Amino acid sequence: MPDVPANHAANQAANQAANQAASNAPVFIALQATEDMRAVIEAIEADNPHATVNHYPAMVKIDAPGRLAIVRASVEARIGRPWDVQELQLGLISLGGNIDETEDEFVLAWR
Repeated sequence: MPDVPANHAANQAANQAANQAASNAPVFIALQATEDMRAVIEAIEADNPHATVNHYPAMVKIDAPGRLAIVRASVEARIGRPWDVQELQLGLISLGGNIDETEDEFVLAWR
């Protein structure tokens, strides 16, 4: 009969390794390169110094290891008016990661 505590410890170690890999897995968001999205892109760059921003003719793709946050207050500071996080949908092309959206931020991360 297998040693249950040893199997349990091995399973815990495997789960921790999988969770660590998922927490560092790259996430991304691609937005239209429009005037309306410029402040959003600037806010993402400022709030996510670990992110890589790639500018293309019609879009901006932002990659980040583990987590990427778009913070409402940061966007509002740049546009000078209230901003609803759901306005992000107007310029969204694609994204990769699990979404956690509140009134205050839009977060991409793998769980």
